[in-house]
Amino acid sequence: MAKRIGNLIEVIGDYDVVLSDAWGVVHNGVEVFQHSCAALAAARNAGATVVLITNSPRPAPGVIEQMKALGVPDGTYDRIVTSGDVTRKLIAEGPNMVFLLGPERDMPLFDGLDVQVVGAEKADAIVCTGFFDDEKEVPEDYTEMLKAFVARGVPFICANPDLVVERGHKIIPCAGAVAAYYEQLGGKTRIAGKPHKPIYEAALAAAREQRGEFQKDQVLAIGDGMPTDVRGALSQGLDLLYISDGIHVAEYAVNGQTDEAILKAWLAQENAAPKYWMPRLA
Repeated sequence: MAKRIGNLIEVIGDYDVVLSDAWGVVHNGVEVFQHSCAALAAARNAGATVVLITNSPRPAPGVIEQMKALGVPDGTYDRIVTSGDVTRKLIAEGPNMVFLLGPERDMPLFDGLDVQVVGAEKADAIVCTGFFDDEKEVPEDYTEMLKAFVARGVPFICANPDLVVERGHKIIPCAGAVAAYYEQLGGKTRIAGKPHKPIYEAALAAAREQRGEFQKDQVLAIGDGMPTDVRGALSQGLDLLYISDGIHVAEYAVNGQTDEAILKAWLAQENAAPKYWMPRLA
C-alpha cells in the first residue's frame, strides 16, 4: 500500500530524476502552489533532475511563458516536456489538411509543420487541443460535427489527453474527453501524451540530456490524475508519488481532508499502487 510521506525530501535520496506533473501539482491554472515549487527546488538542490511532464497541448516554449506569467519561481525545474511537443510528431505524420478543434491561442502547435489548417468540411484530420469554450461546452455539443468526421474515417489527433483539469476551484473538461467521445462514436484516435509511452520516452530523454545516464528505478513520477499521471507512470514501471488533493479528491475526502482508509480502498478499486502519497507536494 502507498506510504504517506510528509515531505518530498524524505525520499528524494533514492532518486536521480523526478518527472512531475505541472497542472495539478505545480499550479491549478490560476494559482501557483509555492510549497510544491519549493519542494521541487529542494529536490534539485539535493541532486535530482526535475522534468515537468505535462499534458498541455502547447509546445514547451509556450508553457514556460505560461509558468512565468503565473509566477512559478526560477529554479523549480530543469526541463519541461509537453503533450504538445510529442503530438507535433503525430501531426507531421499526416494527413496535412487539418481542422483545429480548440481555441485560436493553440495555433503555435502547428508552427514549422507542413500542414494547412482548414475548415471542417475540407479536413482530412482533426487536431483537438480542447474546446472552443471550455467554460460552457461538453463533448456532446460537437456530436453532429464529430459524426460527420467519423463517417469520413477522419483520424482524431488529441493534443491533451486529460479528461478534466482544475482551473482555480472549477473542474474544466479537456480534449481527452472529446477524444473519448469520438471513440464512442466509432472514430479512431491518435494520442502521444500521458498516459501513453511517447511522452515518457521524451521526458526521460530530456533528463538524460540534462544529467547523463540513470536507471529507471531511480525515477520518481509525481501526479494527481488517475487516467493520465497514475496509469502512465505505473505502465512505464516508475515509482509514483500520488497527490491526493487534486482532481479526484471528492472520491475520498471527509470534511475537506483526505481519509487514508477511503483513499487506499479507492486506489485498490482502481488497481493502482503508488509507492507514496501526500495531499499536496511539500
